[in-house]
Amino acid sequence: MESVVTNEDEASVELKLDFETPQFLHALFANEAKELNYLKEKLGVSAVTREGWMLLKGDKESVEKAKQAFSDLEEARRSGNELTVKEFRMAVDVVARGGKTGVSAMTKLKLLGNRGRKPVVPRTPQQSKYLQAMLENDVVFGLGPAGTGKTYLAMAMALHMLKEKLVSRIILTRPAVEAGEALGFLPGDLQEKVAPYLRPLYDAMHDMLDPDTGKRYMEDGTIEIAPLAYMRGRTLANSFVILDEAQNTTPEQMFMLLTRIGEGSHCAVTGDSSQIDLKKGVRSGLLEAQEALVGVKSVEFIHFKAEDVVRHPVVARIIQAYDKHRESKVL
Repeated sequence: MESVVTNEDEASVELKLDFETPQFLHALFANEAKELNYLKEKLGVSAVTREGWMLLKGDKESVEKAKQAFSDLEEARRSGNELTVKEFRMAVDVVARGGKTGVSAMTKLKLLGNRGRKPVVPRTPQQSKYLQAMLENDVVFGLGPAGTGKTYLAMAMALHMLKEKLVSRIILTRPAVEAGEALGFLPGDLQEKVAPYLRPLYDAMHDMLDPDTGKRYMEDGTIEIAPLAYMRGRTLANSFVILDEAQNTTPEQMFMLLTRIGEGSHCAVTGDSSQIDLKKGVRSGLLEAQEALVGVKSVEFIHFKAEDVVRHPVVARIIQAYDKHRESKVL
């Protein structure tokens, strides 16, 4: 991409971006010319495209941000990635917020999924930070609303580390609050008893492993699924441990699990402090961990927000509306 300032005064700047072909340029905004209106909406920059060039017009700072967005998209495209409308808007959103982790950085971090499926890649800057944090730290807390990919990406990273022989097994656990951890009265063996409480973990696993491999891993213990109560007294070495729904742990349970981690192990703790189901008067172990572990080496907290929700767009709007409503109740 080459750029030339064609006109500049105190009020506005015109910047021309040149690309080698019209096809390459159009691929940067997913071949949807109407999406260029998003630049106007988010940055106040108008865009006109002809042949292999684009003319940006707006105030100097905003035009520079638009240029950064197209540089980000160009790098991602030259790396072989097909760009969708979502990626285009994400690149614009990132520069609008003054962020540094753009589309090109996110597409570089790929975790292979099930055969025949696309690689698992982060879809928001915060998801990218989350995956990077799990690569660089022993314990990572992924905190935020449903639909942000906390559990799914933790499972993807666990399977990636298993494939790369960085760990020898995966342990999935979750507090079975609805059953009060008293699972004996439920029919079936242990796996059948806890299956309803670990369904999100099963779903992520089945999406990334073919059925035969997943079944073999479950049978030989490479992947173990168990309620949190069964972790007591164990040392979990060379394992990737995922604690899901951590907001429903008691302080004792959270401390117990974190101190089970052995040599060569990693732990991802996921939860949403706005969805605590514990009995009244029982403090969440997740809340205590957030206070006690700040600044501890090799422990990192990644906080997700509504804009990180990767389900239907209306889910993010619902979360934002509830957050606003709850804040007004507190004030």
